Amino acid sequence: MNGNSLLLDTNIILYLLSGDRTIANFLNHKTVFVSFVTELELLGYEGLEPEGKLIVENLLEDSTIIDINSEIKKVVIELRKAHKIKLPDAIIAATAFYLNIPLMTSDKRLSKLKELNILLFEK
Repeated sequence: MNGNSLLLDTNIILYLLSGDRTIANFLNHKTVFVSFVTELELLGYEGLEPEGKLIVENLLEDSTIIDINSEIKKVVIELRKAHKIKLPDAIIAATAFYLNIPLMTSDKRLSKLKELNILLFEK
């Protein structure tokens, strides 16, 4: 992957949808990847209004969605054993590890995963 590639955690996309210009500017000209977990979390978000759903769908269309595979599963298992993190977080983190790209997140617990290159966004 090139140096402009990022995997976005669900929380980053939620900030973006709420109008965070800092994230929007940072992501300009970046190649964005999203785990299928984030896709499911976003489209299943309880408070998602029809206009928000359209924005999410457009954002997902402009991203590369990564489904789970056997390599990601192996990393998920190792991350869960080593760090006791929730399954969705482990899948997203393992996807970034598999792609060998940074994970952009605001989850401080994920920033402690030494196996990953984390871009921690703090509001």
